[in-house]
Amino acid sequence: MSPKLLSPIADYVAANARLDLDGMIETFAADAVFLDNGKRFEGHAEIRALLKEMVVELKAIFTPETVRHDGHVVVMEGPAHGDFPGSPIRFTYRVGLDGDAIKTMDVSA
Repeated sequence: MSPKLLSPIADYVAANARLDLDGMIETFAADAVFLDNGKRFEGHAEIRALLKEMVVELKAIFTPETVRHDGHVVVMEGPAHGDFPGSPIRFTYRVGLDGDAIKTMDVSA
C-alpha cells in the first residue's frame, strides 16, 4: 500500500513512474529550487535539464515507502530503481509546497 501524498507531490511521483518529463515539470513553481545531493538547480529550465539527464535517461523511478511531515516540509523515503550503478538506491525527498506547486525539492541518497 503506497502512502497518501498531497496533490502536487502525488502528481510528480505519478509522472516520474511514467518517466513523463513534462508531467514532472508541471508540478514545480516557475521559480522552484531543486537540490540534488547539494547541487542547486533553479527554475523550470535547469530542473528540466536535471530531470532529463538524471531521471528520464537513467529510467530512475522513485517509489516512496514512507511519508511524514517535518513542519511545512513533506519528507518521503524509498528506493529508486533504474539504469544506474547501485540500483536500487534509497533516497530521501524533502518537498516544500507553495499552494498547488512544488517550491523546493531536496533529494539526497
